[in-house]
Amino acid sequence: MNTKTTGWIWDERFITHDTRAWSLPWQEPIDHPEKGDTKRRFASLVKRSGLEQHLVPLPFSPASEADLLRVHTPEYVDRILNPTGPAWSDAGDGETPVGPGSADVARLAAGAVISTFGAVVSGTVTNAYALVRPPGHHAIAGQGMGYCIFHNTAIGIRHLQQTGAVSRVAVIDWDVHHGNGTETLFYDDPSVLTISLHQDDLYPIGRGKVQDVGTGPGVGANLNIPLPAGSGRGAYVAAFERVVVPAIRRFRPDLIVIASGFDSAAMDPFGRQLLHSEAYRELTTLVMDLADEVCKSRVAAVHEGGYDPLMGPFCGLAVVETLAGRRTAVEDPWIGTVLNLPEQALLPHHDAAIRACEQLVAGVPDGSGKAR
Repeated sequence: MNTKTTGWIWDERFITHDTRAWSLPWQEPIDHPEKGDTKRRFASLVKRSGLEQHLVPLPFSPASEADLLRVHTPEYVDRILNPTGPAWSDAGDGETPVGPGSADVARLAAGAVISTFGAVVSGTVTNAYALVRPPGHHAIAGQGMGYCIFHNTAIGIRHLQQTGAVSRVAVIDWDVHHGNGTETLFYDDPSVLTISLHQDDLYPIGRGKVQDVGTGPGVGANLNIPLPAGSGRGAYVAAFERVVVPAIRRFRPDLIVIASGFDSAAMDPFGRQLLHSEAYRELTTLVMDLADEVCKSRVAAVHEGGYDPLMGPFCGLAVVETLAGRRTAVEDPWIGTVLNLPEQALLPHHDAAIRACEQLVAGVPDGSGKAR
């Protein structure tokens, strides 16, 4: 009998963050890749599968300015919340649109993550999935980037720590892109273990190297697992079993957060990895088993990237099904195109990349937050 309860956050207001069309000099405009459609299709699939009726809807409200300031600079928060220039601007990197209403939606996303973390840590639910938009894992203190305005996860973690609800948090980022914002914000902090599994040198270029392990008291609390393009289920599972699981077992956090991007899926236009819905189901199971062991089953997943409207929602459904301990009647119609590719196995060059990361586990701070 399933005794775990799974929280769920989705709100139609997340769609109203308008990223506009991309205007191209030699072709007609096209939709911006970070649009509401993929998230709406994910939420719709959860509902139509019948799974939603078994989830616990979590109430939430926009993050306060004080919440934002725990992570972001006053200048940046003021610029986003109180724009004085044109109606349309950018969060700082030249490719992250901020338009009318975007600040309100970004505050809503950050507030949703605060509520998600609070519900899991308080025991209101065992685990939870926050399907929010805009994403957050690329944003840094004084700038948004990579379509991220506020760093939702960091804001949620700092809120928990500020209120004394937790001491240590581990973040597993399986988005295809390096979680540079998470790394930067916690790089000297031994209380937050950040682990990024990403396609090697995809985005941001030059970030996410194995040797980037933190600084000062945070040395050892930042792990990067850059995987070769074309990595599939075998490489990701091996990376989890040989690096992620032993690292978190050593760290012993109070909460495990999944930065849940689905752009490592095989059909995503922005990555060259080969994951599928069953692989995500397996990775989620590994995280849940680990959480049962080290942190009272507390797992909170926060939605990040993912730009494929076809396979992506089925990957998301697999994760939420696994968190909830239920399998719906929905069958993934796309999995057959990639399930038996040779690259789904652990190939020698995948194995070599993972071996280079195994040494990092010994440097992870122990359960007291101090390096052994």
